[in-house]
Amino acid sequence: MTLILYSLCGADASRPFSPHCWKIVMALHHKGLAFEERPLPFTAIPSVEQGASKTVPLLRDGDRLVSDSFDIALYLDEAYSDRPTLFGGEGGEAMARFIEGYSQTVVHTAATRIALMDIHDMLDAPDQAYFRDSREKRLGKPLEEVAAGRDAEIAAFPAKLEPLRHVLKFQPFIGGDGPLFADYILFGALQWLKITSGSIHLPPDDPAALWFERCLDLHGAEARQVA
Repeated sequence: MTLILYSLCGADASRPFSPHCWKIVMALHHKGLAFEERPLPFTAIPSVEQGASKTVPLLRDGDRLVSDSFDIALYLDEAYSDRPTLFGGEGGEAMARFIEGYSQTVVHTAATRIALMDIHDMLDAPDQAYFRDSREKRLGKPLEEVAAGRDAEIAAFPAKLEPLRHVLKFQPFIGGDGPLFADYILFGALQWLKITSGSIHLPPDDPAALWFERCLDLHGAEARQVA
């Protein structure tokens, strides 16, 4: 049975953009698993699978439903242990948790402030209302006020990827000679930024940008079709 991945989109279902969903798209390709992606707007997510989750990604594998990107990755490595590993053992899992924390507290924060209005403009009217209300509550100010600092956030963004540049001095991927889930976590953040804002806001010869290009080339370069 083909796995079903529920992901997030705006008005254009052909451009799913959630960073957390992109982690799992890459993880499923890494595992060589056939899957059907079903992108959903924000306001449609609670209506699928009898309200199993208020967020995506949500993975259905036969009679199993798994939510949360990290939990899905752990499930895939356990359920399909005969296929290429996403973590390479306990050390790789611990490393991925660290990368997850770095990505969400540093990279996601900056990407949100850069792409906030771009995301809003990608949505249909009901989702725009939901997005505005939920993000203004989270950020504590109107979207337009946050977006006023966009140029400064773009200028400061390259410095936030210095930890990635450091590890790339020694190896082509965070996972070593090849990618692991840790790579897909950070890739998801930059793919989100690229799809929503049109750029990852790095010089093309930046080692972090070159790593992003290597990730785009993975698994038949399917991620390039959206980016």
